[in-house]
Amino acid sequence: MALATFGAGCFWGVEYFFRQVNGVSNATCGYMGGNNSATTYEEVKKGKTGHAEVVQVEFDPALVSYEDLLDVFWKNHNPTSLNMQGGDIGTQYRSTIFFHDREQKAAAETSKLAFARSGRWGLRHIVTEIVPLQQFHVAEEYHQNYIDKNNLPSCHIEY
Repeated sequence: MALATFGAGCFWGVEYFFRQVNGVSNATCGYMGGNNSATTYEEVKKGKTGHAEVVQVEFDPALVSYEDLLDVFWKNHNPTSLNMQGGDIGTQYRSTIFFHDREQKAAAETSKLAFARSGRWGLRHIVTEIVPLQQFHVAEEYHQNYIDKNNLPSCHIEY
């Protein structure tokens, strides 16, 4: 199994769309990229810790490639929207890829360039960060699998 970590707005929707991918065995909501180790949802949602809401994806590379996960990432949020997705505003909702190794970094950079050149977003600039993995803080249990637990529609739309 391998890990990938993505931030694409509210983690409930990000978790939901990655859970739909064949080869993904788990998707866990959490926080990454901040400046303290005592992180709670209440702290992160205020936007003062520097953390992003992220989803750590556990996947089987024999069934789904990291590049396939990148494709899911790009297609399920607006990577031209700086520090916001829809009505969620703040740095905690930024578009970011936390790479786990050099291969993931290279793949993320290649896919970002290809996506930018695709014309999907016209002339708008892709603002997605590609940064090294940092400490992952698992979000509180009530955030895990939130959409299914609460029988809600996904809060993300495919762009």
